[in-house]
Amino acid sequence: MDEVVVYRRSASRLTIGAHLFGVLAIVLMLIWLLHYRGGIEYDSDNPARVFNVHPFLMFCGFIFLVGQGITPPEYLKLNAMMAYKSVPAAKEAQKAVHMVLHLIGIALGIVGIAAVFRFHDMIGAEDMFSLHSWIGLTTFIILGLQWLLGFFTYMFPKPSLGTRSRMMPWHVSFGRALLYMAVAAALTGLMQRETLLNLRGHAESRLINFTGLCILLFGIFVDLSVALAHHA
Repeated sequence: MDEVVVYRRSASRLTIGAHLFGVLAIVLMLIWLLHYRGGIEYDSDNPARVFNVHPFLMFCGFIFLVGQGITPPEYLKLNAMMAYKSVPAAKEAQKAVHMVLHLIGIALGIVGIAAVFRFHDMIGAEDMFSLHSWIGLTTFIILGLQWLLGFFTYMFPKPSLGTRSRMMPWHVSFGRALLYMAVAAALTGLMQRETLLNLRGHAESRLINFTGLCILLFGIFVDLSVALAHHA
């Protein structure tokens, strides 16, 4: 019993850490995009402002929300997106919100991807030319397939309990792997943007590095909270 309490507390603290790094990454990214890069606007005639929609939505709307959905519901304590912890119909409600958070993240990710393709069209650049784009689009497509498979396995129509039990380790493992793939896409994207803008030695470069570090720590803390939760 004592071991269960220790793991429960550890996972809870790690989840709080994940929230802190996630929110800090959002704040730093907003400072970067609004102060240094001129703002965020999908319908702008300014290509730079259109591009800024991409990093903003891909982390703040996609990775952050997916991280929230992955985090075990027993330890979700801080914000409104995680209010389903207190919903009376615990298990079914938690599964529904888990699916909805991922669906919202995917929808925002679609807009973020559309923004970068629009940006490429505006400046006459080639699409899918970098490792970042390959990792990012692959991650996004697999996550969409994972969401569909999860919906038909755990929401409607539900297969047998045995089938769902056999699928669960794969579902959880793929979810964790996809989170790391998304973080890798974010970090390579930040590095690519920093290089293209030739920011080495500038204060903006240090801000981008701190943002990337917070994104990495967010992913690590989310994954550790999930890993420890299985022992609680």
